Amino acid sequence: MGIFSRFKDIVNSNINSLLDKAEDPEKMLRLMIQEMEDTLIELKSNCAAMMADGIRKEKQLDETRKTLSRWENRAVLAIEKKREDLAREALLEKRNVQAELESFKDQLKDNVSSVEEAKNEIATLETKLKEAKAKLSTLRERKERAEMERKAGCAASKDMGAHFDAMEEKIDRMTSWNELNRMKNSKEDKFKDLEADNEIEKELEELKKRLEK
Repeated sequence: MGIFSRFKDIVNSNINSLLDKAEDPEKMLRLMIQEMEDTLIELKSNCAAMMADGIRKEKQLDETRKTLSRWENRAVLAIEKKREDLAREALLEKRNVQAELESFKDQLKDNVSSVEEAKNEIATLETKLKEAKAKLSTLRERKERAEMERKAGCAASKDMGAHFDAMEEKIDRMTSWNELNRMKNSKEDKFKDLEADNEIEKELEELKKRLEK
């Protein structure tokens, strides 16, 4: 079963309200648009049929006017020929044709009114359909923009993670370098101290030798 059961349901529908209640707004809009397009095809088909019927009624009306005129002329001719009996028959036929003429006039008037109403319904539905398509386009644009932002956010997070990894690696290298330098400096200091002690010992021995002399 469709979303709408009658044409008036479509015209009176509040698209925003329907979308607010929908679990999948995009799917809801697609279904609405499909039903509107199907209904629009039906309305245009019916309108075309009514317009064709109106053309037929206009032709019937024109033929009936000609028939009416023909019986009137026959009545005149019968009177001129002193045939009142035929004149009465002609006038009787004219009366019957006149009734048909009035009936066709009423039918044509109703037809014109129905065609006008159908055209208004078509215009109203086309406006509603245009509104629904615009909303679907907006909805899809928002969805695409959100997806792009999501992908951009993931890429940014990935880049940020890589950046932090690089920084961490750099800090580790600096720490290792500093540690190596500290180890190197520590060894250097020890050997310097040792060499300094050796020099002092030498000086001490030389001093002792001088004193012994």
